[in-house]
Amino acid sequence: MRVKVTVNGEPRQADDVWEGESLLYVLRERLGLPGSKNACEQGECGSCTVYLDDVAVCACLVAAGQAEGRDVRTVEGLAEGDRLDPVQQSFVDAGAVQCGFCTPGLVLAAHDLLRRVPRPSDEEIREALAGNLCRCTGYEKIIEAVKGVAR
Repeated sequence: MRVKVTVNGEPRQADDVWEGESLLYVLRERLGLPGSKNACEQGECGSCTVYLDDVAVCACLVAAGQAEGRDVRTVEGLAEGDRLDPVQQSFVDAGAVQCGFCTPGLVLAAHDLLRRVPRPSDEEIREALAGNLCRCTGYEKIIEAVKGVAR
């Protein structure tokens, strides 16, 4: 099957897509966008978070065919050229990036929170990031990064 989707503002097409392929697989393997990570394949870790029609979703749980004709925004699509999105930059500045595996999903989750709640409380930040697992940072630097953007 052929899947046509707009990714980060550009029309893209993936050919010979198997009906059971995930959007995550199409993004990473067929369209060459490795930012979203493949970890649990069960929607439990948040590493594959992307926007689908402006709603944050786990790309591992979305069948590629469900994205047909829709708009996808990945972590790569947050930056404007060489200029990082403020959330991305704050993660760098706060030292919230270690191994980097969970970072794309955390950045998207934080970005989504800050679009909805520009000045979130600590509790709101923790709740918004609860679906994202990180084994390296202990989350404190990540929370600092989100607070840094909110300021």
